[in-house]
Amino acid sequence: MTRKIIHIDMDAFFASVEQRDTPSLRGKPVAVGGSSERGVVAAASYEARRFGVRSAMSSRVALRKCPQLIFVKPRFEVYRFVSQQIREIFADYTPLIEPLSLDEAYLDVTENRQGIKSATYIAKEIKARIFEKTQLRASAGVSYNKFLAKLASDHHKPDGLFVITPSEGEAFTEVLSIDKFHGIGKVTAEKMHRLGIKTGLELKEKSETFLRTHFGKMGSYYFQIARGIDDRPVEPDRIRKSVGSENTFEYDLETLTELEEALKPLIEEVWKWCERTQIYGRTVTVKIKFSDFQTVTRSISSSLLIREKAALEKLAIDRLREPFSKPVRLLGVSIHNLEDTRPHEGQQLTLFY
Repeated sequence: MTRKIIHIDMDAFFASVEQRDTPSLRGKPVAVGGSSERGVVAAASYEARRFGVRSAMSSRVALRKCPQLIFVKPRFEVYRFVSQQIREIFADYTPLIEPLSLDEAYLDVTENRQGIKSATYIAKEIKARIFEKTQLRASAGVSYNKFLAKLASDHHKPDGLFVITPSEGEAFTEVLSIDKFHGIGKVTAEKMHRLGIKTGLELKEKSETFLRTHFGKMGSYYFQIARGIDDRPVEPDRIRKSVGSENTFEYDLETLTELEEALKPLIEEVWKWCERTQIYGRTVTVKIKFSDFQTVTRSISSSLLIREKAALEKLAIDRLREPFSKPVRLLGVSIHNLEDTRPHEGQQLTLFY
């Protein structure tokens, strides 16, 4: 059976929530994040993006691009609440929901709770219900696999809806720039350019052996997606070995203060997943990629589960304070050695007195 997959992506989510809740911000360039010269933009409204302001950009550069930029402190508890409202709408249609972050998720609606045959109709209905419930706009991509559904949701942002049918998938990827392929980052794209691969068609012309030689096991994945093939299912209850978040910065960060500010939204993203799933870990790893693309990881393990955000933040930021001498282009934080703390059937509950 051909799958029917929807990818929902909220438009400029954090910034849109702030504009919704503060009417004076509507129609103005807004950045969520630290306003100090050493702060970092966590999210930018579409009005700010027109000036070239992007997430993970330093506040200093953002203000240079858009002097009238308005900075707003993030309110993650509000974003989590709105995200839960949106998830409840998803659940009215399918139990097969794979959240990727607070503002995006995959839905498999091949067989759905409403008995609706058209995934496009479901996507339209979900978009309308999200706006009715939250006054926020979402973009939706509809296709027969996750890779193409993700590409489709990006195609007509903001407030977009785009469909890629099984007969259109391969042709759609052929004309797409490699830089637009979800899952192919900047460094991999640059390597592909050096190999003469700049479009989906040029990727498709390479053999699987060639791609595996240059990109290892990911070569097989690139071989498949160039043909519009992606067999990954929507996995609502994946057993994970780790959970993490990372950002590549538009401009290299050089000071410890900048790095700490850039790491905090990533810590928040990881922690909200731990709180939502009640899955916690014992090992914290910080990933640092320098301007020359050298990558190092710094880890520390605890004998006990890390069950407080403050503990996670301290352990992660302490890893940054080890000496480094080069500008940083990417930061990431992850938690490993996970343990599900939710009570399961047959498990004795602990009583606290």
